[in-house]
Amino acid sequence: MVSAQSGTATDSAPGLALSARGLTCERDGRILFEGLEFALSVGAALQIEGANGAGKSTLIRTLIGTASDYQGHILWRGVPLPKSLPSLRESLLYIGHNAGVRRGLTPLENLAWYGASHTDALVALDAVGLYGFEDVLCQQLSAGQTRRVALARLYLPETPSLWILDEPLAALDVAGVASLETQMTRHLQRGGSVLLTSHQPVTIAPLAKINLADFQASAHDSLEHSYAG
Repeated sequence: MVSAQSGTATDSAPGLALSARGLTCERDGRILFEGLEFALSVGAALQIEGANGAGKSTLIRTLIGTASDYQGHILWRGVPLPKSLPSLRESLLYIGHNAGVRRGLTPLENLAWYGASHTDALVALDAVGLYGFEDVLCQQLSAGQTRRVALARLYLPETPSLWILDEPLAALDVAGVASLETQMTRHLQRGGSVLLTSHQPVTIAPLAKINLADFQASAHDSLEHSYAG
């Protein structure tokens, strides 16, 4: 089992955040990955790697409970889903490809919808390079700017403990990547946990990695064949 830990958390330890055992997912009759196992503890990060179509987004949707076609076990703080799903969602900040940005609202209004004060929203938008755009409708922003509106939620003073981020570094420049890595590191230091997908290198610690190619059926067949030989 891949373990992303700041200490020595196990499935029953109080430091465990999110874990999976023997997780298998399929889409359109094709197994994307099987036998996936990991343990993500408090204060640690886990990066999911894999080629396009490998199942990274499917895995994330499964972990947050929006996709139910899977076999195996997902546990939040040691309690299996779906029993622990309400608790997980209360502790979850999820940013996917859709970003959760309402295009008919301004960046300020979007953050206010998530409960941010006017001052905190301004500080967060400044942190992601959107100073001067706070009152522009999001439908008038570029794709990269819209993405940064979503990422501004990570810069608010009080955020949920578990961040699940699907390609958060996409469309960011070098300075934006460095800023986000710093913010993720701060979150870990405050006792949060991060699970993310990224095609780009991620510089945060502690960080464990899983490549879904290692959990594809062909990979298991090859491994079994090598042992048999």
